[in-house]
Amino acid sequence: MKDIIIYFITGGVVTALIVSFEESSFRLLSGMMALIPVFTLISYIFIGQSAGDIAVSQHAKFVLWGTIVSWIPYMITVIYLAPKIGAHKAIGFGMLVFFVLATVFVVTTYHFNLFQ
Repeated sequence: MKDIIIYFITGGVVTALIVSFEESSFRLLSGMMALIPVFTLISYIFIGQSAGDIAVSQHAKFVLWGTIVSWIPYMITVIYLAPKIGAHKAIGFGMLVFFVLATVFVVTTYHFNLFQ
């Protein structure tokens, strides 16, 4: 349970920093931080400690392909729809696209025992 609290706090601190930099007109720094794979970086450190090097490698493969399948369509959806229907609606629709594609990806990878 202690580990879960540490993971939660670490992720929250990083997110708060990114938002704070954006709100303080440090957009370049905020953008750079958002581009750094902070959550995978932190996750891989903890996964490596608890499950080992091979688990990190397998998870990285899973995330790479999952990004291609679900994250890129999400971003394209937000880019295309935000000017047309507003940011909040575009993000909501983008998240719908993301979760549908991510669910299909996860079900497919587990069905065919990929990345394990």
